[in-house]
Amino acid sequence: MNPQGPTRRTVLLAGAAATLLPQLPTPAFAAPQAAAVNTGQPYASYWYPDSLPAGTPGTGITWNSLKTWTAASDADLAFNAAAVPLAARFTPTAANSTARSGQARVQSLVSFGPTSSNPSQGAATADYYALTHWSYLDELVFWGGSSGEGIILAPNAPIVDAAHRHGVPVLGNIFLPPVAYGGQLQWTRDLVQKDSAGHYPLAAQLVAVAAAYGFDGWFVNAETSGGNTALGTDMQGFLGELKSLAAEQGQRVTWYDAMTVNGTVSWQGALNTSNQAFFQAADNMFIDFRWSSSTLAASGTKADGLGRSRYELWAGVDVESNGSSTSVSWDAMVPTTKAHITSIGFYRPEWTRNHLPASRTPGDFHAADDRFWTGRSLDPSLPDSTDTWRAPAVSVADRSTVGGALPFASVFNTGHGLRWYEDGAVASDAAWNHLGLQDRLPSRRWVVRTAGQRPTVTFDFADAWRGGSSVLVSGVLNQPTTVDVYGSQLPIGDDTVVDLTFRTDTDSGSVNVELAVATAEPSTAGSTPPYAYLPVNSVNGVRAVTDVNGWQTVTVPLTGLSGTLHAIGVRLTAADANGSTVNWRLGGLAVREVNDTQPPAAPSSLRITAATGGDLRFAWDAAPGAVRQYTLHRLLPDGTRRFLGGTCQRAFFVGGLQAEQGEQQAWFELRATGELYTASAPVTVEHTW
Repeated sequence: MNPQGPTRRTVLLAGAAATLLPQLPTPAFAAPQAAAVNTGQPYASYWYPDSLPAGTPGTGITWNSLKTWTAASDADLAFNAAAVPLAARFTPTAANSTARSGQARVQSLVSFGPTSSNPSQGAATADYYALTHWSYLDELVFWGGSSGEGIILAPNAPIVDAAHRHGVPVLGNIFLPPVAYGGQLQWTRDLVQKDSAGHYPLAAQLVAVAAAYGFDGWFVNAETSGGNTALGTDMQGFLGELKSLAAEQGQRVTWYDAMTVNGTVSWQGALNTSNQAFFQAADNMFIDFRWSSSTLAASGTKADGLGRSRYELWAGVDVESNGSSTSVSWDAMVPTTKAHITSIGFYRPEWTRNHLPASRTPGDFHAADDRFWTGRSLDPSLPDSTDTWRAPAVSVADRSTVGGALPFASVFNTGHGLRWYEDGAVASDAAWNHLGLQDRLPSRRWVVRTAGQRPTVTFDFADAWRGGSSVLVSGVLNQPTTVDVYGSQLPIGDDTVVDLTFRTDTDSGSVNVELAVATAEPSTAGSTPPYAYLPVNSVNGVRAVTDVNGWQTVTVPLTGLSGTLHAIGVRLTAADANGSTVNWRLGGLAVREVNDTQPPAAPSSLRITAATGGDLRFAWDAAPGAVRQYTLHRLLPDGTRRFLGGTCQRAFFVGGLQAEQGEQQAWFELRATGELYTASAPVTVEHTW
């Protein structure tokens, strides 16, 4: 990749927080430090280190000082604190012979929304960067910040919950902007200020924020020029103390290659003597885009000499403008014929959404996103060697969190949708996004094994069993076709069963379905798992099925199998021996013990903590035991229920409600949802209009 000039780089950085989504109306409320009770829409948090800009903030912006922040005075903490712990991951046998484990990793710097007015818990639109290819990521940075809003950002809870479910740490962002774009050197000095004991109070504050909010550390990007050696020395001390305190909480710190040890800003495009002290004081370093093949090779060698892993260096790849059409010197990072040189740092891969026209659909986004992460073949087991875009799936072995104790379940919910479905019926016709509701998704999309014509496999939003999406297999089936669904490490006992929920669309030919299960890994990278095929249904009625709203659910015992379930898939065969065009949907999959159907206990003390017109804030006490998420419904006067939203938190905001059918009071029901999507008894609350 050719090095980029400073003008191009600083424009990208300074504009990062303002280029994604239109700003939403912001109700006026007091800053969290005032310990006031907010009543409107909660938003993701952002701060200045200490001193605030001169003047007054713009519409919808609040100026807050991190130095004065406390968890006790944070009025929106319940909406912003992540709830899902970081899951353990494992690496199945690679899907192809070029993908490697233990070498290059992938970091992404993603701007999910604007700095200010970024809703805490999703919004009423499906047009969202619903990241799903977590299996290739090793670190996600919640990118953003601007001189007029705030420069320290805490990630939204739904993003952290989705990432943690897939084993990916999430970092908040500290962006000290260039002077040309409003950066003030005082903010850098504020960040690295010392107290009378010689400690760095804002380092402790940053660690406390990450612990309270439930994310995994900080990305430190110091690009404000004008510093000197004394400031560079203070930054080294601050970074070292931040890393030490962060490590005590299981957090991490990544440094961006901008400030040098003499306090000036000079992007190196390498690990060298100008920045190695910062690398040594951090866990990882993002190398600026100015790298070349020779500087990356030297950087890897230097990391080795420092006793560090060369894969703790992220070589920056700017994909904001051209995405999967970006020209990249891949062999300088991830050569195919020798060990990888460094890891990969993607800057703004949400291009997969942003470059699409305003009329884009969720399906359009996922098609572009699959192209970015999987490659032109759209099958990680069959990479296209002529593709100039070397997708992560070509070089990096995918990882999975589908392991541990049973049960495991998925309804293939991507975290956004055009409607919300429950048991195959529409429970709300409003578009939505909330990544915290995303399932653990298949890590390889999509591996299709057939001797015949390859059907298309996608996430689809026109119908679902639960949530907003299902897996659609469409096209001509002229040979039996196996779709790999999950790599796993799940125990098999005497009473282990697999539930499949699926449907065949009315415009489809008939399909015979078999469950594909493997109790061992493939013998070599890229080879087929040693599947056994168990009948699920057939046109001859081999196995009885349960039909709800056109969806069939079949429970398949794993009789005669033992050990560990390493791979799960489905094999589809057209009923017509000559093949036919099919549209078949997989809506749910669960692995459980046969008697494991107990619903979770109910939450308690559902209450409305604030109400302004039709804007309501709800809170409740957690249900005892394991809970996947909570769902909130409105009970309508005609006795029907309407889905209002779901979350992993114990607080939720609903806006714009109105009285219906002359009602004097509105009734709301909250349920806990278990791992198998069984629902608790409801707890209710009323609201008088």
